[in-house]
Amino acid sequence: MTLQWFDLAFKLKGSVAPLIMPRVLIFAGFAFGVSLFHHYEPQISLKVLGDLTNNVVFNLVLGLLLVFRTNTAYDRYWEGRKAWGTLVVNIRNLSRLMQVAIAASEGEEQQQKEQSIKFLTAFAIATKRHLRNEAIEQDLDTILTEEDIIKLRNAKHAHLELTLWLGKYVHTQVQNNRIDTNYFVAMNNHINALVEGLNSCERILKTPLPIAYCVYLKRLILIYCIGLPFHLVIEIDWLTAIAVGLVSFILLGVEQIGNEIENPFGRDLNDLPIDAICESVTDNVEQVIAYHC
Repeated sequence: MTLQWFDLAFKLKGSVAPLIMPRVLIFAGFAFGVSLFHHYEPQISLKVLGDLTNNVVFNLVLGLLLVFRTNTAYDRYWEGRKAWGTLVVNIRNLSRLMQVAIAASEGEEQQQKEQSIKFLTAFAIATKRHLRNEAIEQDLDTILTEEDIIKLRNAKHAHLELTLWLGKYVHTQVQNNRIDTNYFVAMNNHINALVEGLNSCERILKTPLPIAYCVYLKRLILIYCIGLPFHLVIEIDWLTAIAVGLVSFILLGVEQIGNEIENPFGRDLNDLPIDAICESVTDNVEQVIAYHC
């Protein structure tokens, strides 16, 4: 456990250290310049310029803003995971109901039912692509027919188009007396839940943190890291650059963690494993289709 702890502590892959290091070096270089100036001009007192960094109110505000920034970003990350959890559980339940409850004879009816169940896999992939603002057809060529892919490509919102196809298929089955009303209501509720999960993801994606808050936090960190060497140089002289580098590494690291996870739907290592979730959904749906009552 001890070796694992140290291995994780010094791990660079997925860490924010490479992203913030240029800024850390800038602040450390500035601190070295302050030490150099103090060495050649010791009679000029610089401590007054750094007194702000020792102010209780300033430190309290900066600390609270950093905590709020990280908590807000993690809330968005967790809300995104819960939204995808909603999508997965409703895809599993709806595919199970469609396979077991819808009576379909062998041949074209069975093929149509299986293709409609595959719409659920396509919905998960289309949602993933939509959240990443990517084209969808390259992931769907083994799931949908060429005709369906062309329809989705021409649709303004492919993920919503798929829910319409699902709703139409289920409605047709109840009209043809292949399922009773209770099953129809249950299936329709699952389709509604899919749309609800999609809306939750879009709410996270399209509601960024207020720009005024982000700008203000960055300015506070900038003021603190610039003022800190003036406060430390009298006491630790040439070690000021190292101390400022460590402090800026902590402050910038906490801020960058918030930046990394506030939009959890991308391809970064710290984002949600949506690709793995979609692969799991694909396997689940294929297992359901392979089941025969």
